[in-house]
Amino acid sequence: MNAPYAQRGDAVAAAPRVAFLDVRAGYLELRREIDAAIATVLESGWYVGGQAVEDFESAWAQYCGCAHALGVGNGLDALSLALQAVGVGPGDEVLVPSHTFIATWLGVTHIGAHPVPIEPIADGFHLDTARIEAAITPRTRAIVPVHLYGQPADLDPIVSIARRHGLKVVEDAAQAHGARYKGRRIGAHGDAVAWSFYPGKNLGAFGDAGAVTTDCAQTASRIAMLRNYGSSQRYVHEVIGRNSRLDPIQAAVLSVKLRHLDAWNARRQAVAARYLRALRDLDLGLPDTPAWADSVWHLFVVTHRQRDALAGALAAAGVQTLVHYPIPPHLQAAYGGGTLPEQPLARSLAQQVLSLPMGPHLDETQQDYVIDRVVRALRGTV
Repeated sequence: MNAPYAQRGDAVAAAPRVAFLDVRAGYLELRREIDAAIATVLESGWYVGGQAVEDFESAWAQYCGCAHALGVGNGLDALSLALQAVGVGPGDEVLVPSHTFIATWLGVTHIGAHPVPIEPIADGFHLDTARIEAAITPRTRAIVPVHLYGQPADLDPIVSIARRHGLKVVEDAAQAHGARYKGRRIGAHGDAVAWSFYPGKNLGAFGDAGAVTTDCAQTASRIAMLRNYGSSQRYVHEVIGRNSRLDPIQAAVLSVKLRHLDAWNARRQAVAARYLRALRDLDLGLPDTPAWADSVWHLFVVTHRQRDALAGALAAAGVQTLVHYPIPPHLQAAYGGGTLPEQPLARSLAQQVLSLPMGPHLDETQQDYVIDRVVRALRGTV
C-alpha cells in the first residue's frame, strides 16, 4: 500500500520547479479518451456496477494473467477482503513486512487478525524470507508480501514456505501494476492479490478504487459476496459484508489508462535507468533490482545517512521529494506507539529513505535538473 502523494496545493513545497509527481499530466495526455469514457457512463444511467465495471474487471484479469478480477472501493478494502476471503479471521496472525505503508497492517487489523512484522533484507526494502519460518506460530494463517516501490517480492520461497505450513499468501500489489516476477506478471502467484488504483499509482483512477485478483473461483465468489453487503442474491445476506464496490466512472477511467500502462511503465523504467547511471558513483544508496524481477518503478527510493539534509537541499532548489515512510507501522500510535517489539531495520530505513521525482511524465530536462541538484548537494556545492 502507499501513502497519499503531494499534489497541487500541498504545503510540502510551494510551486516546486520539479514536482514529485504530476498526476494531472496523465489526464491531459488522454483527455479525449477519458472524457468519452466518462460520458458513456453518465449517459448510460447506470451509476453502480454495470458494464463499465465488468469490462474493466475482465480486462484487468486478462492483463494480470489470472482467472478473476473483482473491483472494490479502495486498496485497503482489497487487502482486508482478500484476507477474509481466504479464511483469515479474528485472533489469527498474519506475517507482514515491518517496512511498508501502514495500510498493509490495517488490512489485517480490520478483520480482527494480528499483524506480525518481518524485518527487511539487510541491503533492500522487501521482507527477508529467511526470517519467515521463525515467526510462524500455531495461530499464523497467512503471509502478506508487499511488492514495494514497483519491484516484486521474491515469491517462490514465500509461497513454498506457506504451502509447507498450510498458510495462505495474499500479495499487496498496490505499487506493482504491470510488474513481472520471473517473466510472469504479478496477479496470481499466491492465493489472492490486492490492488490499489489511488490516483498516484502506475494505474490510477480519479479517486479511490481497488481490486482483488485470484485464480481461485471460491475466493472470487466470496469476495463478490463480501463486497456487496454479504449478499450474492438480492436481499439475501449470507454473511456480514460491507459496501465496497468499484465505481463505474473510475472503472471507465481505468480501462482507458490500462491501454497505456505498458507504455507509461516503459517511461518510468527509462527514468530509473537514467537515475541509476547518473547517481551510481555518489555516496547514495541506490535501489537494486534482482535479475528475476521486472520493476515498474512506482517509486525511485534512495537511502542516505543525512536524508533530511539532502531533502532540505533539494527542496531549497525546487525539487520536491517525499519520504516513504517516515514512521514504521510498529511505532505508530495506532499500534501502541512503540510497545510492540522493536524493528531496528525498519526504523533505520525510515530514517534514511528518500523518494526522488518519478513518473511517466517526468521529462529529461526535469530529471537532469534533479540529478544535478542531487550531485551538488552530496558534493557540498549547492
